[in-house]
Amino acid sequence: MTHRIRDVMSPGAVAVEPMTTVEKAARVMSEQNVGDVLVAYDCDLFGVLTDRDIVVRAVAEGADPHTAAVGSVCSRPPVVTVTPDDTTDRAIELMRQYAVRRLPVVERGGCPVGMVSLGDLAVTEDPDTPLAEISRARPTH
Repeated sequence: MTHRIRDVMSPGAVAVEPMTTVEKAARVMSEQNVGDVLVAYDCDLFGVLTDRDIVVRAVAEGADPHTAAVGSVCSRPPVVTVTPDDTTDRAIELMRQYAVRRLPVVERGGCPVGMVSLGDLAVTEDPDTPLAEISRARPTH
């Protein structure tokens, strides 16, 4: 059964500005217990920074996390997004097409209001799968 993104998204996505250091963004991710942050300036969504980006695009490339800006290692525009009114089918289609596991949710005008993940969609759209079971489990760390 298809749902609206507003019914499955995690509201209030965590965001940092493009000039935030990788170290600070990693600390924010740890404090908020999330694997990604939006990179935005006001309502201008610049990119998405994931824990994998920190490892692959920053640390593995020799960037100094104390000084490297997240704007230099996050995914680059254009960022694929959905709106709260989009359907879960649309989100699944975009994730497939762009090979991403998370989509920022933006309101008209581009203001970020949340995030929807592959796990969120699995729990809602296919609740009996192993991915849905894993996504429902409480973190152990």
